[in-house]
Amino acid sequence: MPVTLKERPIIMIGAERSGTTLVMAMLGCHPRIAVPEVVWYYPRFRPYLYSYGDLSRTENLRTLAGEMVFGLKTPFWGMKVNPRTILDEILADLKEPSFAGIYCAMHERYARSVGNKPRWGEKTPHNLFFVKEILEDFPNAQFIFITRDGRDASADYLDSAFGPTNIFCAAESWALCQNAVKPWRKTLRADQWMDLRYEELVKDPVGVLKTACKFLREDFAPQMLEFHKTELAKNRGATKDHKPLGHETSDRYIGIYRRQLSLRDQGIFAAVAGKELEEAGYKLDVQPVKITEEQIALWRELDGRTRAATMDAPEGHVVYESYNDWLVDQRAERKRAGLWKDSDVPKNQFPIGHPHEEMIMGQRAWRYWKEYLCVKRRYAGKSAL
Repeated sequence: MPVTLKERPIIMIGAERSGTTLVMAMLGCHPRIAVPEVVWYYPRFRPYLYSYGDLSRTENLRTLAGEMVFGLKTPFWGMKVNPRTILDEILADLKEPSFAGIYCAMHERYARSVGNKPRWGEKTPHNLFFVKEILEDFPNAQFIFITRDGRDASADYLDSAFGPTNIFCAAESWALCQNAVKPWRKTLRADQWMDLRYEELVKDPVGVLKTACKFLREDFAPQMLEFHKTELAKNRGATKDHKPLGHETSDRYIGIYRRQLSLRDQGIFAAVAGKELEEAGYKLDVQPVKITEEQIALWRELDGRTRAATMDAPEGHVVYESYNDWLVDQRAERKRAGLWKDSDVPKNQFPIGHPHEEMIMGQRAWRYWKEYLCVKRRYAGKSAL
């Protein structure tokens, strides 16, 4: 059953490295809007609900809720909770016994913990693949789609501790994200979908945030410009991959591809995602290069090997990845226990069977390469992120 809230949920989406975290931090400073750290609930759980069995059964719902509540990348979003009782408290606060009910209860709990704010939002980049499901669960949700020049986003990817490790795979990922939202940009109402361009935001944060507030039917709040002073921004800004959050908005990150990507890499990007780049309103400044199937196969294999081999590198994501791997194992365990069978998997359930299924659901490396390279799991880390 759908959950329709008086205070409409705000869903921030966009390809990774496109400024989604910046928008998350800014809107989270609005006095009426609570936005927790990145969630990944829809990619991790929504396509695989069949594996929990009948959610009207208390034990099945409790299993799903437990995996959601205790699996956040930032434990409990920094809320002060009693781990012994938090699960019972969330289950007692459900509007309905479902994934959407748990999702809503978690966000409402967070909103109460940060000043009892009346409205909540959520930022997970890959929620862009689940707009249909989000609308099924929250019919009056509002979406803000953040776009950044794909070449800059790819340059950032290649310099990050996560994501694609060569320009072909980075361009492929960016194009996949752009294409995923095309139907929704065309069909959703103007009060439900807003396009926000990263370059415009960092050049004119006040103007763009005023436009965003008008879309959300909220008053503009100058506090949103103080995002860099929050604990979230300070924690993120202390890492290499999120240093921009540690200071006021700046246009210094516009056009970084010109110095970080070789002309050959720019040509590869143009060949893979040039169409999508131009559709997004950016101009190509190099000619696409010719790419062979042999090159594509090699780039994909090297990407898979490198992602797995660097999981536990400095600022790596081995703890986050280990929990994702554990979730996959739990699905298999429930199948062995007879809770579900192959015929229970919904037909055409995205992203099941998609070539990029593992990446879409939030994995940072393919299981094949993690097992091939004997990557050891680790479930505890020092980082809050």
